[in-house]
Order: sequence, then C-alpha cells, then structure tokens
Amino acid sequence: MTKSKVLVLAVSVILIAFSMVPSICSAKSELCVGKAAILVEASSGRVLYEKNSRQKLPMASTTKIATALTVLEHANLSDMVVVDKRAVGVEGSSVYLREGEKLTVEELLYALMLRSGNDSAIALAIHVGGSVERFVDLMNATARNAGALDTCFVNPHGLHDEGHYTTAFDLALITKCAMSNDEFCKIVSSKSKVISNEGMDYKRNLANKNKLLLSYEYANGVKTGYTKKAGRCFVGSAYKDGMQLIAVVLNCGPMFENAQSMLEFGFSQYTMTNIICKNKVLGAICTNKKATYFACPQGFSYPLTQQEAQRIEREVDLPIDDAGEGKVVVKLGDEAIFESILTKY
Repeated sequence: MTKSKVLVLAVSVILIAFSMVPSICSAKSELCVGKAAILVEASSGRVLYEKNSRQKLPMASTTKIATALTVLEHANLSDMVVVDKRAVGVEGSSVYLREGEKLTVEELLYALMLRSGNDSAIALAIHVGGSVERFVDLMNATARNAGALDTCFVNPHGLHDEGHYTTAFDLALITKCAMSNDEFCKIVSSKSKVISNEGMDYKRNLANKNKLLLSYEYANGVKTGYTKKAGRCFVGSAYKDGMQLIAVVLNCGPMFENAQSMLEFGFSQYTMTNIICKNKVLGAICTNKKATYFACPQGFSYPLTQQEAQRIEREVDLPIDDAGEGKVVVKLGDEAIFESILTKY
C-alpha cells in the first residue's frame, strides 16, 4: 500500500508574477531611483521588490550593521574598552574618542550606530579582534554565516576601498540576522542616547542620523551611510501588523524617501498570513484501533498579496501506520515555500 496523500484545507496559492498584476507593477517601477535596492520581509526572507539587488557595490557606513552584529557575537555589552591610539582621529564621522578613554562596548555600539563613529568602529574592532585585520576576518565570517556570499569587508567602518563591497541582497541578509538580536534592535531603534565622556564635565549626547525614525511611525532601524564613491546608502526597517520589513537602497540620492516608499509599498500590498498554526493537528491515522495525531511543531506565516492569499495550497502526507513520519508542504504554484516533518501525538 502506498502513502495516502491528504489535501488539508486549501487556503493558499500560486505565486502570481508581478508582471501579471499591473497595479503592483506600476507602483513598483517608481519605488527607487538609486543604483540598487531590495525590500525583504524579515521572518520569511521573501523578496517583495528588487532592483539590481545582486550588483556588487560600495556600501559606506551601512557596513557598520555587520560591525555591530560581529561585536555582539563576540563581546559582552558591559565589557570595558580602553580606547587605542589607532582609534583616535579616524577620518569621517566621529564621536571624538581620546586615547586611553574608557567606555563600555554598549556605549561604543550606540556611538557606532547612531552617530556612525568611525573611531568607535576601530575601537571596537581592536577590542574584539585584537587588531582591525583580525576583526575584519570575523566580519566576513559573520557575513558568510548570514548567507552573504557576494560581500567582502576590508574595514569595520565603510570608508572607501576598492576591495570593500556588498550587494543590496547580501546587505538585507546581514540585516535580517542582525534584527534577530534584541540588543541590536534596541540600539538601532533608539532616537537618541547619552553616553559617557570620561574626563570631561559633560556627556556625549548622540542623536540618531536615521531620519526615518522621526518621519515614519512604523520605523525601527537601522543605518545610514555616505561616501563620495558609494553615494547615499541606507538600510531602513519598519514593523507593522505583525510584519517586519527591511529596505536597502544603495547610491540613492533620496534615500530616506525611497526607503519609506518601499516600506509603504510592502505594507500596502502584502499581509503577513498565518498558514499553519504551531502544534495544530493536521491529520490522524488509526492503527489497531488506536489513533495517532500529527501536528506541525512550528507555525508558518508568509507575506502574501490579496490574490495569493486566496489560493495557497497546503499538502499533508500521512504514513500508512504509526511507525512512519508525516510531512506537510506549503506551495505557491509549483514552488514549495515551506516543508516540515510532523510531530506525533
């Protein structure tokens, strides 16, 4: 006897190509005037919009997303950092660190992400890696672990170097990983922060350079960047109605405006749809007068357009007896977007 295939509650569907949806297509064409861009839903990784997203480009201080994530992976927030002389007087954005000054890793991360301190990047790199070069190795490992295979870091701050590049797609992957870290999210969503200024009679007051935090009510991160070669670069994020979106724009003059347009597009055209409830029974078999129930151990939600949400297909395969495994597959057209072995109850 072969396995019986049970089609359970067909609620979802075929992925409709954007070229087949004129209203969405026309809206998308005006989203970004920059050289490259991408819009991603964070939990599923679904790409909702892209433009030259795999093109290798300089990314300026959006580099510091990877810098911060690498620091958080290898250091404690309460660690005390003694500012190395190599971190003093670094060109570009700075919080004007002084040699021998002591700050915590947490304070330097705020300086890094809110004020884009290049001196903070070097101080953190030396503290964590022992040298800038060793820390850059750790950054590249962080990128690879995130799936960013078309990225190469040669410094922790993003000042221009021909060998220092990423893609909009890779930068979204790195940001997706970073946004899963609660401390990272807390830092990049902060509009301002006061940190120490050892030896001075006043504190450092840091205002976040991310203007989207002030202009867009759903914004919750992440980082700006600019060099003459890279142009204006920005990674912005926003959370609304259970959906976390990440927008990346590279070499884009109206970076805040375009990023907001991308985020608004995502929220207007897609809804985070719960397709499978965690631990909900999806089927049962009866063997020797004993029922065995099968459920999905994790839930599954996915961003869908209104048209897609009407046509999702969910397939459940059950074994012929309780010695076998059950499986659930969710499809959009011919593409399987989710698959899981079922738990027996």
